[in-house]
Amino acid sequence: MKELIIGSHVSYTQNEGLIGSVNEALSYNANTFMFYTGAPQNTLRAKIDENKTKEAQKIMKENNIDINDVIIHAPYIINLANNKDEEKYHFSINFLKEEIERAKTLGINKIILHPGSHIGLGEKEGLENIVKALNIILSEKEGPIICLETMAGKGSELGKTFEELKTILDGIKNKQRIQICLDTCHLNDAGYDLKDFDKLLHAFDKIIGIDKIGCIHINDSKNPKSSHKDRHENIGLGTIGFENLIKIIYHEKLKKVPKILETPYISAVKGGKDRTYPPYKFEIEMIKNKKYNENFQEDIRKCYKKF
Repeated sequence: MKELIIGSHVSYTQNEGLIGSVNEALSYNANTFMFYTGAPQNTLRAKIDENKTKEAQKIMKENNIDINDVIIHAPYIINLANNKDEEKYHFSINFLKEEIERAKTLGINKIILHPGSHIGLGEKEGLENIVKALNIILSEKEGPIICLETMAGKGSELGKTFEELKTILDGIKNKQRIQICLDTCHLNDAGYDLKDFDKLLHAFDKIIGIDKIGCIHINDSKNPKSSHKDRHENIGLGTIGFENLIKIIYHEKLKKVPKILETPYISAVKGGKDRTYPPYKFEIEMIKNKKYNENFQEDIRKCYKKF
């Protein structure tokens, strides 16, 4: 039986490169991870050090991290749904192409992408723009897979329903390079009932197919179902609940799918300034034990000793 594939978002810096990302993941007792190759809000990207990348890949092998389970998240500034400004539209296409090349250099085979927001063009035209852009981006037969993320439906976001995602997938010519990333917070906020996950998964399988699930973002939600707000919460502290998330994480049909935590850092105060600490080591421990620790926030603060 394949071991649970669980990890979190980790940092990627110019100084440490992929080595720093791997070591951070290992410090959380994770066996996979997700990272941005640069700040998600801008285009600044440092040159990739291939020696550090090779060393990182060696560390992964030594620690049983399958590089095929490791994931890059595309920057937020990419929007393939709106082509009103042709220059910005082609910038998004070209920047995602560049991210794909960076993924190849790093040896990563999956890139998570927010489908985009139509910003007044309407859903039909927005979906057509996404399809058009992805067919340009995925023109090469081989290469990293794009995983379209399920969205909460905030503003004019597309990808908020399985039907919208199916429309995109149906229009993609190179289907072997397109998959879906389920996000539990986004699904909840979009209006899906995660308390009956079997029903949800059955609906997804009927519309798109379970074989198209390439990744799952594990997040609780600060908001009630159908809120369309997209505010992540630490597992067990939100409206989805720990037990429901455990059922999703350990679902029999999703064993081979990497699960990634994107939950908020835990806050504390030191020297009059707010500081935040990563919760992932503690959340992964709870997930592996299948037991909720009501004091995990306090345990995090004690662990980092930064009061």
